Amino acid sequence: MSVPLARPVSERAASAPPSPSAPELVPGAAPELAGGLPTDPHDDLREKALAVREHVLRMAAGTAGAHVGGCLSATDVLVALHFRVLRIRPEEPRWEGRDRFVLSKGHAGAALYATLAERGFFPTADLDTYGTPAGHLGAHPTPAVPGVEFATGSLGHGLSLATGLALAAHRAGADTRVYTLLGDGELQEGSNWEAAMSAAHLGLDNLTAVVDRNRLQISGGTEERMGLEPLADKWRAFGWRVTETDGHDFTRLLPALEQSPEPGRPSVVIADTVKGRGVRHLEHRKQGHFAKLSASAYDRALAALRAGR
Repeated sequence: MSVPLARPVSERAASAPPSPSAPELVPGAAPELAGGLPTDPHDDLREKALAVREHVLRMAAGTAGAHVGGCLSATDVLVALHFRVLRIRPEEPRWEGRDRFVLSKGHAGAALYATLAERGFFPTADLDTYGTPAGHLGAHPTPAVPGVEFATGSLGHGLSLATGLALAAHRAGADTRVYTLLGDGELQEGSNWEAAMSAAHLGLDNLTAVVDRNRLQISGGTEERMGLEPLADKWRAFGWRVTETDGHDFTRLLPALEQSPEPGRPSVVIADTVKGRGVRHLEHRKQGHFAKLSASAYDRALAALRAGR
């Protein structure tokens, strides 16, 4: 079954270019192969997510290394947003009518770059320049990269930036939607809760925060370092609509991301994820937070990723 867009059919929706990789679906029917066998409508997203994870591993095997664990946990959210949810034009990155996305957990820049490249913002060959003096893909994203709105990576700031974007759109009467992806560890930063309080007070119903809830940070488990639970209740107490979902299951993740706004309230999606997702020996391990993979480690990780597809 196709997942309908939550936004009403309007001039806004009509102006959004179709995703080049998304299959055309007949409402209420599963797509079929030539032989008549049903296929999964999210197979295209899974293939894109696999490609993004492969790119991340390759970048982690370069001279700069990469924050592998958090990149792999965030991949499915990034793919869902950029291939199905956000209204964007890769051929026109600064199109005024675009939705805005802020990667608050900027250390996952490698996953964002890979997603943007797969979406067509720039050639995938550019990913080979990641972390090199001659390239424009630094360890953390910057606006010099097509598809990136802000330089991020100083944790705890992304939600404030997204709140400002949402407020500007709200006051301008624009139908822009603003999304930001937060790491759960960065919710230990007080600036997030100042932004959360402000967004609710201002009634920014065009703002959606997504929490990559993988429960690990560089120093260990989030609940051991500075407990976040009950996380959903905290967001509700600040006046946000809360949706909890599986951050790796597109059949559940997409409806959560595509919900119509609740008038007068910002939304947060708490996405239950696995650090190092897809590479079994890196999953649930803080040691995978950052890695510079040797040739043999890269081969092993890539083989594990492809074996588990």
